[in-house]
Formats: sequence, C-alpha cells, structure tokens
Amino acid sequence: MAKKETQTPVPAIIDSVEALQAKMKAMREAQKKFSTYSQEQVDKIFFAAAMAANKQRIPLAKMAVAETGMGVVEDKVIKNHYAAEYIYNKYKTMKTCGVLEEDPAFGIKKVADPIGLVAAVIPTTNPTSTAIFKTLISLKTRNAIIISPHPRAKNCTIEAARIVLDAAVAAGAPEGIIGWIDVPSLELTNEVMKEADIILATGGPGMVKSAYSSGKPALGVGAGNTPVIIDDTADIRMAVNSIIHSKTFDNGMICASEQSVTVLDKVYKQVKDEFSYRGCYFLKSDEIEKVRKTIIINGALNAKIVGQSAYTIAKLAGVDVPEKTKILIGEVESVDISEEFAHEKLSPVLAMYKAKTFEEALEKSEQLIADGGYGHTSSLYINTNEKEKMAEHAARMKTCRILVNTPSSHGGIGDLYNFKLNPSLTLGCGTWGGNSVSENVGPKHLLNIKTVAERRENMLWFRTPEKVYFKKGCMPVALDELGTVMGKKKAFIVTDTFLYKNGYVNPIEQKLDEMGIQHTCFYDVAPDPTLTCAKEGTRQMLNFEPDCIIALGGGSAMDAAKIMWVMYEHPEVNFHDMAMDFIDIRKRIYTFPKMGEKAYFVAIPTSSGTGSEVTPFAIITDEEAGVKYPLADYELLPNMAIVDVDNMMSQPKGLTSASGIDVMTHALEAYASVMATDYTDGMALKAMKNVLNYLPVAYEDGTNLEARQKMADASCMAGMAFANAFLGVCHSMAHKLGAFHHLPHGVANALLLTLVMKYNAEEVPTKMGTFSQYEYPHTLARYVECANFCGIAGKNDQDTLDKFIAAIEDLKEKIGIKKTIAEYGIKEEDFLATLDEMVEQAFDDQCTGANPRYPLMSEIKELYLKAYYGK
Repeated sequence: MAKKETQTPVPAIIDSVEALQAKMKAMREAQKKFSTYSQEQVDKIFFAAAMAANKQRIPLAKMAVAETGMGVVEDKVIKNHYAAEYIYNKYKTMKTCGVLEEDPAFGIKKVADPIGLVAAVIPTTNPTSTAIFKTLISLKTRNAIIISPHPRAKNCTIEAARIVLDAAVAAGAPEGIIGWIDVPSLELTNEVMKEADIILATGGPGMVKSAYSSGKPALGVGAGNTPVIIDDTADIRMAVNSIIHSKTFDNGMICASEQSVTVLDKVYKQVKDEFSYRGCYFLKSDEIEKVRKTIIINGALNAKIVGQSAYTIAKLAGVDVPEKTKILIGEVESVDISEEFAHEKLSPVLAMYKAKTFEEALEKSEQLIADGGYGHTSSLYINTNEKEKMAEHAARMKTCRILVNTPSSHGGIGDLYNFKLNPSLTLGCGTWGGNSVSENVGPKHLLNIKTVAERRENMLWFRTPEKVYFKKGCMPVALDELGTVMGKKKAFIVTDTFLYKNGYVNPIEQKLDEMGIQHTCFYDVAPDPTLTCAKEGTRQMLNFEPDCIIALGGGSAMDAAKIMWVMYEHPEVNFHDMAMDFIDIRKRIYTFPKMGEKAYFVAIPTSSGTGSEVTPFAIITDEEAGVKYPLADYELLPNMAIVDVDNMMSQPKGLTSASGIDVMTHALEAYASVMATDYTDGMALKAMKNVLNYLPVAYEDGTNLEARQKMADASCMAGMAFANAFLGVCHSMAHKLGAFHHLPHGVANALLLTLVMKYNAEEVPTKMGTFSQYEYPHTLARYVECANFCGIAGKNDQDTLDKFIAAIEDLKEKIGIKKTIAEYGIKEEDFLATLDEMVEQAFDDQCTGANPRYPLMSEIKELYLKAYYGK
C-alpha cells in the first residue's frame, strides 16, 4: 500500500523562519495548481480582486495613515483607487496564459509561463496601494506572492493583501495564493528574498540593495531625487501649480515627486510670486538653516519629516509658518550633496535654484540626479515648440522617466498625464539606479516567455545577369542592343594588352562605330589586377564619362572592369569594408552601393573558366598594402553577358587546361554546397558532364568548334551555379596556394579537388556545415548523383565515388595536370614555411562557409600536405 505523504501544517501566524518555510512550501503547491488555469479563469480572478480592493480604498487609506502617521487620507484613497482601477484597466485584456503570439509561416511561437513565487517588499510610504498593485499583477500572471511588510505599516499592508486574497479565492483562485509575514523582521525578509523565485523590491536603498544581493532575480526601485527645470518659455501658472499639486500629494511621499526646481533668471520672480500666491512659504536665510538641520540628521533623511505637512515640518524646525502652508521652499545655490536641500526629502520641502541660462539649469539638474536620483525621474516645463531644448534635456538627463509639463508624482506612475506611459507603483531606474529594468514595472516582468522556434528554411534565390547571350557569332547581334534598344552614347572597353594587340577588340569597336557610339579602350589590365591599375582605369573613365562599360577577357579583365565600375559610380567606397566576410550574403553588415545608375555593364569572356561574366564576384590586389580584396555582392553582377565562342577559339593549351578544370571545380563545389538548390544543381550537373566529355577534345584540338562551344557553355553554367550556391573549401585552399606560391588558380584547384571530394564524402565528419536547408551529412550521395549523371556507376555509393574520382584523375592526366604540388617546383622548405599561414587564411576564406563539411584547421593542413607529397 502506498505511503501517504504527510503535509506539514501551515502556522496561522508567520513569525519565524520555520513558519515562513512551511508557508512558502504551501504557496508553491498553490501556485503549481494556479499555473494550470486558463486565461478566462485568470481574468475572472483579476477582475474580482481589483473590484474588492477598489471597494476598500477608503478604509485602507485610513488604516495606512493611522498606522504610519504619514501622508494624507484623501490622497491615499486616490493611490488605492489608482492601484486597483488603472492597473486593471491597462492589463485586463493582456494575454498572460499560454500562447501569446504565433507566426506559423515563420515557425515562431511565444508562450507565457508564470515565474512561480514572488517576494514583495512593501514600503511604509505607500503600503496599501503598493500591496494592491503587486498582488494584482501577480494574480494576472498566475504567480503566488508573499509579502514582507514594513514593520511600521504591517497591519494595513496585510489587510490590503487579505482583501485581495479573499476576493481571488472566492473567484476560484487556489487557497493561500497570496501570503504575508505577520511579524516582519530583517531575518524573515532575507529568508523570503532568498527562497522566492523573483523579488519585487520597493523601499529604501538598503532594502533594494539586499534584494539584488540575495542571489535571486530582483526588480528593484532606485532612489528618486527628481529635479525640475522651468524654462523661460514655460506657462508659469501651469508649471507652478502642477508642481504644487504633485509635491503636496500625500505630503510628497511618491518617489517621483519633485525635490528641486531650477528656474531661468528671466522668469524667476514670476515663478516665485506664483508659488507665494498659491500658499507656498519661502524660507528666510536663518529659517533655511533651521530646516537644513531638520531635513538631514547624521547624514540621513530624518524619518520624522517623511510624509508630514509643511506646517508640521516647520514646527519641528522651529520655524513659524501659516498652518495652511503647502510647501516649504528654500532658495539655495549649491547642488552639491553637502547641501541638505539637494537631497531627496519625501515631504513638501522643495529646493529652488536660479539659472542664468538653460545650459546652467541642465548642469544643475545633472548634478542633482548624480546626488541621489540616477535613473528615476526628471521634469521640464517648457513651450513644446522648443524642440532643440527638449532634445538636449532628454539627452542629458540620466533618468528613465523624463516628464514634460507634467506633475511628476502623478506623471511618473503613468497613465494619468500620458496614456502610453504604463501605470505602475514600481518604477524601474535602469542600470543608472542599480536596477534590472528601466521602465514602469508591470505583468510582463513577472512572466517567463518561452519562444518555440520550428526549423525553417530561409528564402533562397537564383540571380543572374538580366541578359545572357550565347552561341557562336552572337556578340555583334547582342551588342546591337546597346544602340538600337538602349540608346547608349559612350562605351568604355576594358581588356588586357594581349587581347588588344591581337585584334580581339576590333569587332567590338567596329560594331560600336556602326551604331555611332563613341568608345575608348583601357588595355593595361594584368593578371591579378591591382588597385593602381583600377584607379588609372577609373580616372580615364571619369574623364570619358561612359554610359556603358564593356569588359573583354578572362577573369582578370572582368574583375578589373567591375572594380572600375564601382569606383566610377561610387568614388567614396572603402574596399576594406566591401571585402568584409559574411555568413549569409543577405545579412552582411556592409551594404553594397547601388550599381548601374551611371553605366550599363557588359561582360564578354575570352576563356572557358572563371564564369565571371555571370557572377557577383571580383578580386583586386592593393599592391602597396599587400592585401587582396575579394568582393562579393549581387550589385557586381554584369547587366549583360555575351558568351561567343568566336572569342575563345585561340586559347592556348595551358589556359584551356587550367580554366577547364576550374569549371569542373566550380560545378562540383556548387553541387556539394550547403546552399545548393534544384536551380543550381541542373546548371552544375550539365557543366561537369560537358567538362568530362569535351575538355580533353578542346585541349588536344583547340579548333574543334563543338568542344569549344560546350566548354564555353559549361563555364557559364557553372558560373551561374556557384554565383548562387557558392563554393567550398577546395577554392578556399586554392586561393591561398595560388597567392603564396604563384600557381595558376585552375591548377591549384586541380591539385586539391579529388582530395577535398574524399574529405567531404565522409559520412561521419568532425563537423558539418551550418545552413537551415542542410539537414545531415550527405555529400557522398550528392557526388554519386554527379557520377551517375556523367554516366559513371559502381557496385555501391563508395565504389561509384571511387570511379568518379578516378575519372577526374584521368581527366587531369589528359590535360597535363601534374600529380602533386611538389612537381610544380615549389620547394619543400618554402611550402612548409608558409603552411600554417595558408591553413589559417584558407579556413577564414569566404568560400569555406558553404562547404558541406565544416573544416578544422588541422584537417586543412592535412589536405595541403597530402596535395604536396601525393600521399
């Protein structure tokens, strides 16, 4: 038979640690039940509790004044009324249970959970209203709340909590969901704070500090020392009477109440006269000294003045004032902490300063805030057309509430003079005031919000130049559009010296002449184009002012032309910023400038390799700084690509080999990429099949038109594939191998390609690439798809891969690619001396991020060594 759990009885009076622990245990059980309530049940309880508190606002106000000897009954009635009515009205429709919001399209859902047991420290200044406020927001959020009242306000605080509890239970809340300490002490308060899940601390600086030191999350309230500025443009009558209204409310005990007022010299007399007319008393010099000694005693605020009337405080100080005096005003000069009037006074005692300028007024307010009001509240009376002054004030005040033309006691608590400032009796002061929140505390601060995020694939893309023209003889037909369709007037041709001197530019110039388009040619582009070269081309471009740029050549000419295009349209660009790496091109920090507003860009390749005519990439070398800038952005896509095999028939064997194997690498890496899509796959597959079938023919017989055409197509298709799917670690490593040891880029790729394929094909990689659509390592299967498309099949996946790799190795041999890096004459000591630097740079290369296997640097090093030694 199961043993029944014995429940510890909860003592009727909580006056010891043991009794408190038993009470909190029972409250946790009640909260566990409460946490299952629906929004409908919670809202019913919230309504009933608010109604009950509101009905008892007058008896509770009387109790508070009678017990504490502070404040004004009529004002405490308003505070109790506010705590019930305004809190209910603001949050009655707020969702605090279950799903708060959901976006099925993006797979995101936010779910509210209660925090658990709230410890509430209640001050003596606002005992009943604060208890009503904290219990209501705890009920709205399905939390239990245990109250630690101030010893001098325990009876009225407990009574307020009891009224809310009884109404809540009657409406269906679990028994004991609200609790309190009957005999408060520092020991029990510390125990409450230590054992609760969160602390709502309202009280003196010591109590708030204890809450934050408890080891539990806390929402504390910093000290207030609200400084007011009355500008010389202010409505003086409204300003003065607003301050009186606020400062006399509950005898100045709301922590947001005004503690000082700084008045511009121009209106000082007018302000003083209005204060006097409305019943305020300006202390004479000897009286100021007496009140000083009454405000602060032994460096601390005199508790005997808190919440007392101006008349009572004057009597304590030995100053005779009319019994109906509203505020005691001391005209003082110093804003230093040594000036008693510069402190928070929590009573109808006000410091008044004169300022010659608005700047001086700001400086005084800044110091007063520093004296003891960081983060709380500041106030300004001004003509609201004075936007610059208001902005300067807002910028300079280190307070979380900056009130304009508003009584600060009423304005700070919210929803009375501005209806978007949330109502609250716990005013967060941010880190300035040592608090964790900088806004008015409300139900949202007593919720844990769970975010449920379903896996989603982000939008993908396939971007190409606006126009891609291909087939033998298409160039003059395509160029015809520049004149007949677009009406271009000036064309700037960019190419290299070899192509220019060997007549490759002539057909373009003839066509431009036919159409009456002025033209000039920059033909000083060298392999690995430099920034100096690009700057000179840009200088000529700026002088010529073309509306069309034509790039003719291999990757170098097109890269140089793209850079010139950028500098021509945007001379302000910073290459270091443009070359910044990215994880996702759509989320990069740097935004590329809009291109094509001055000139239309046409790319015409003369080799079958780079695919630059359809890619958003360009590389430029700053030879002075020794830095290569790889640029990548879809703004760099040419507007028109013209792939005419007539421009490729005379490629030498070395170029045919290196550029051809580069095409194969582009296709394979685009297909294996974590960003590959069905759109890029088709391009990549057809490109690699063309390379396998036609590169050997083009290499052996450069005059074979079919082979040249197929390789031109392959280069362009592979370019479009990797322009959208990007590349991988083979290219990352090849970039560095070429840069450090001056190997042609295609050759560097060829030496690494099959090693990287074996590396990527591991079914249990050390790490896999990160991209939402890449679900698990499957590169082996992807390579098998490539092999099968190319007509290669084996007994199983691994055998198929082996045969595919063998076919690629056979291709490399046919086109004259050597077996190892060493065979290209790179000395072992030179290679090893640069190895670690190559490894780190390859790891950090832009291409690495799309590789299906995320490489460790040790793995890259191993691949380099295998490629060097061939084993």
